Parts: sequence; structure tokens; C-alpha cells
Amino acid sequence: MAGIKPFYCMRPAAEFASRVAALPYDVYNREEAKSEVEREPLSFLRIDRAETSFPDEVDTYDERVYARARELMAQMEEEGIFVTEEVPCYYLYELTMDGHTQTGITACSSVDDYLNQIVKKHENTRADKEVDRIRHVDVTDAQTGPIFLAYRASSVIKKLEEEVKKEEALYDFTSPDGVRHRVFKIARPEWVSAITEEFSHIPYTYIADGHHRAASAVKVALKRREEHPEYTGEEEFNYFLSVLFPDDELQILSYNRVVKDLNGLGTQEFLAQVQESFEITGKIERKAENTAGKTAKNTVNTENAGCDACSGKIPARKGEICMLLDGAWYTLKARESIMTADPVKGLDVSLLQEHLLTPVLGIGDPRTDKRIEFIGGIRGTKELERRVDTDMAVAFSMYPTSMAELLSVADAGLLMPPKSTWFEPKLRSGLFIHKLS
Repeated sequence: MAGIKPFYCMRPAAEFASRVAALPYDVYNREEAKSEVEREPLSFLRIDRAETSFPDEVDTYDERVYARARELMAQMEEEGIFVTEEVPCYYLYELTMDGHTQTGITACSSVDDYLNQIVKKHENTRADKEVDRIRHVDVTDAQTGPIFLAYRASSVIKKLEEEVKKEEALYDFTSPDGVRHRVFKIARPEWVSAITEEFSHIPYTYIADGHHRAASAVKVALKRREEHPEYTGEEEFNYFLSVLFPDDELQILSYNRVVKDLNGLGTQEFLAQVQESFEITGKIERKAENTAGKTAKNTVNTENAGCDACSGKIPARKGEICMLLDGAWYTLKARESIMTADPVKGLDVSLLQEHLLTPVLGIGDPRTDKRIEFIGGIRGTKELERRVDTDMAVAFSMYPTSMAELLSVADAGLLMPPKSTWFEPKLRSGLFIHKLS
């Protein structure tokens, strides 16, 4: 059963919360992070990406960068920008984007639950990406970016959340991307006990987003256990910062693909090979200015049945993929021969990879192949069109993976292909900090 606990949270004083709150560190490249810190000097990115304090020639992973992050955190605490609770608390964290609201409980989750697969994952992690966050957590002695966890919805938790939201919000602001953030502190002993008790009856939690942050937090805990063989299991480093959301409130956006070339194939030959696994049910012409300023227009003969259900750009249902090629949008429908009930092989991203990207376009490992890039659904199909008009040959607009599919894969102890899910809205870093000692 899931083990969570309240914690002595270090957080922004209310008047600074909207300025401190920052998107996750890995959303930005170095140049973008530097620009964001220049725009908002209190942004938590100055700690999460402390290389922004140094000239570009200083390596992102230089030891001075991590020392600077620790120094900045201490400085902001001394200046009263950060305050620390006097009692351990939970928090409600409500996010509203485009009329959709989801509410999570900010808590500390058990490292042992992760090790014992009570906290379930659906993605592999890369050691090179873990190293940076391991060092950041270890040197700053704090977890600063919460892990986005999901759990199967509980009516008990929903009723309690309704009561908590009758209180005055600790934070209530709208970030520059239009997402409204409300935070409520849960300090009443009876509420704290009720939440802890209810989660003790929830069998599993699931990592929705933040696999690398979770793995890094666990590795820091294991390192400290070695350094402190007398540990009891109650030390703060045995828990990691998380926000837990009910599965029925979460929305997954598509994770789209663009590919640089057709693997030496002509358009007609490429389409012929695609048709072996996918029925091409629609084609919608579009005009797009290419990099030479010329208008690209498709002239390939295929069934012009239209794609009203998905407007030619966004799939209407599972098993459909919309494809942009030579100035036209096509709808690809997976043939019955490749459909499967297997929880991983049956994912749309798997069908595309196994029956088109690998056999037709020659992309064997999408993690390492430089010919493929992944575009989050939040950027829309306009970004796919822009890339095909400039530096890519073909784009694939995907139907989103569902929460049911994610839970099914995790429950089976399996892993999804890379870039299968894109969760929105993103949790902000810097609103909740979990000190490890």
C-alpha cells in the first residue's frame, strides 16, 4: 500500500510565489533558461539551472554550478523569500488550464515504495540524465521539483479536498502561460490523519511525469543509507517530493513525431510501403511556404475521401494517425492485421514505430536516431507544419495515449516506448521544497 507523509515544507512566502514558480528544469535549454532568469530574477530556474549565473563557457555540470544552487537557496531563505513550516503539512495543489482543473496532494512518498514497485513506472531512465539531478539534490540537500504521481481516484480524498477548498488559498495566481495555480495548506491534524490513512489503502501510485527525478531521488537516498548505516527509515532522505493526482482528472496530450527524410524513398514508393500496414483513408491539400519561399503542393494520387472527423490534422480515435507529407495531410488507419491487445504493442506510438518508422523509414532506436524528433502536443499541429516546411520531410500527429493504457502498462510491469505521453499542465518547481536533513 502507498506510504506518504506530510513534511516540513520550505516554500515561497505568499507575496513571492508567482515570481518563484518555474516550469521544470528540463523544459528549457541553457539559452532559454538564462533568458527566463533575466526576465524574472526570482524564478526558481536560477536554482534549478544555476549555470545561468555563469558565463556560457562554464560547463552546465561544473561543480561550481551545484554549489551556486545551494548558495542561492540559502540566500533566498535568509532574505525571507522562502519560509519553512513549523509543523509537517500536506498541500492541495490545484491547476486549471483551458477550463480543465486537476487537484493533487503534495506529500512525501516512500523511497521503499519505489524500490518495491508500489510506486510504478512506465518508462526507462537514462543514467546520464540522472547524474545531473543526483548531484543537484545531493549538494543542495533538497528536492525541489515534485514527481508527478497518479493514483486510482478515491471518493474519500475527493470529499476531503472539497472541505479543504472552503479555506482561504495559500497561493492563487496565473502563470504567464495562462495556467491558474491554487495551493491550500493542510495542517489540521484530522485532515492530515485522514489523508495518510486513505493512502494506506491505495495499493499503488504511478509515475506520470518525472521518471528521472524520481530515480535520482532514490539514488541519493541509497547513497545516504550507505553513508549512514544506522538509518532507521524515517529520515527525510527516505522520502521524495511528489504531487499525487487522481487518474480521472488527468489529461494526456499527444506526443508527435517528425522525421528528417524518407530513407531514400520517393513519395509514391513511401506511400506504397505505408499502405502495407495502414489504410490511407484521407488526404487534404495544404499550401505551405518552404524555406526557399516556394509553395509546396502534393500531387500524389490517393483516395481523396477527406478527413472531416479529425480535420485532417488530429486523429479522431485510437488506431488513427494523421501524417503530413509533401504539403498534404493524410489519415492513416491501422489495418486489423497489426492491431493487438498487448498493452505495449497495441499503443498507437508502438504501431507507428514497429510498422512504419522502423521497417519503412529505418529508424531502429528512436532514443538515439538523430533523424527523428518529438514534438509535444501542447505545441499543436502548426509546429508540425512549420518543421515540415523547413527542415523535416514528414510529420505524424498522434492520438494521445490514455490514462487507462498507462495504468495497464505499469500494472503489467512493462515499459512504454520513449515519448509516449505528454502531460499538461506542468507542475511548477520552487513552490514546495523538501529538505533532506
